[in-house]
Amino acid sequence: MTGLTHIDENGKAVMVDVTAKEETVREARACGKIKMSPAAYEAAVKGEMKKGDVFGAARIAGIMAAKKTSDMIPLCHPLQLSRIAVDFSFDDENCTVSCESTVGLCGKTGVEMEALTAVSMALLTVYDMCKAIDKSMVIGEIRLLEKTGGKSGHYISEND
Repeated sequence: MTGLTHIDENGKAVMVDVTAKEETVREARACGKIKMSPAAYEAAVKGEMKKGDVFGAARIAGIMAAKKTSDMIPLCHPLQLSRIAVDFSFDDENCTVSCESTVGLCGKTGVEMEALTAVSMALLTVYDMCKAIDKSMVIGEIRLLEKTGGKSGHYISEND
């Protein structure tokens, strides 16, 4: 057929069989950003949102999302993750919040989707917590930064 790993010889969608693969230590880092109005940015960073701690809630949402990635993305393997970190950094000049996640395990398949899902859900939660002040926020630039382990080896994004 096409050499695609999620398509069988009859063109039907399948989950990749990882039974014979060796377990290796695997890690993935992903990032993304949310740009908001100065009023929303200031309230979020100062902890003055009526809904509560924006970044605490977003961190927990990102961690929970990474753990549930296989429930949301078809054909994604359920994984026993051993590490999930979600962190934020702030660009006061541009009213932009950056999110970075790191996900790790020792297993037969990678954790790129889990890292990307963590960032996506964390940023969506920031949006939800801040939308009373700014409904025009823009979420973007979600991408894989780095991944280690597995047959394809070490990948580092060249988009930095």
